[in-house]
Amino acid sequence: MTDTPVTGVPRTLLRIEGATMFTAAVLGYRATSGSWGTFLLLLVVADLGLIGYAMGPRTGAHVYNALHTCIGPALLAGLAYAGVFPRVWSWCVIWLAHIGMDRAVGFGLKFTTAASNTHLGFGGERT
Repeated sequence: MTDTPVTGVPRTLLRIEGATMFTAAVLGYRATSGSWGTFLLLLVVADLGLIGYAMGPRTGAHVYNALHTCIGPALLAGLAYAGVFPRVWSWCVIWLAHIGMDRAVGFGLKFTTAASNTHLGFGGERT
């Protein structure tokens, strides 16, 4: 299996989708009446997944990708809805905002070959 980034119109649509997700998440956060300082602080937490690259590109990609898909925030939202962690709704939308922000500027899910190789381009290519 080869690592092949998305190109053309699909890449543009994924980036627009990311910008839309970011906007919706910011509006959703506004509705929670949460602290904007907390928003800014937690907005970058998902990037701590880059620490996984200290253990190599394969581990780094898996850790980073686990923190940069909508699965995590959806599971957290489910736990909030179930009453297990009822106060984490705002965290869910911040996490989604981060994912949307990354996609909008062209940072994609990582391939295991190198941190700069993503589903939206290789070597930092984000056009």
